[in-house]
Amino acid sequence: LFLFAVVMAAILLFTMVFFTIMFSDLECDYINPIDLCNKLNQFVLPEMMAHAFITFIFLINGSWIAFIINAPLVAYNINKVQNNKHMYDATEIFRTLGQHKKECFAKLGFYLISFFYYLYRMIVALINES
Repeated sequence: LFLFAVVMAAILLFTMVFFTIMFSDLECDYINPIDLCNKLNQFVLPEMMAHAFITFIFLINGSWIAFIINAPLVAYNINKVQNNKHMYDATEIFRTLGQHKKECFAKLGFYLISFFYYLYRMIVALINES
């Protein structure tokens, strides 16, 4: 389970790095807002679903600490989808760029911490099997 979680956390981590790079490119005017939104919007829902899937797997497996750590971000993502604020809008992106960057950095930090936590739990599980 935690081997799968390490791989998924690495993928989510690289996704957030990609988002951060794209936001900085928009800020430096290397990319226009329409291209940015078209590129990022194709990754928004898969990122949310992958994180929700990991959290669901933790729930099914009974890894309660990992589930409790991941549940607030899943709830936040569900709230964004219900309020229809999960996709990036090219006409609004410059007004909300600061908020999007803060959210991206927060998720980047969360996925980084999660990656090392899952790696630790994977190593502990492998040692306990021996």
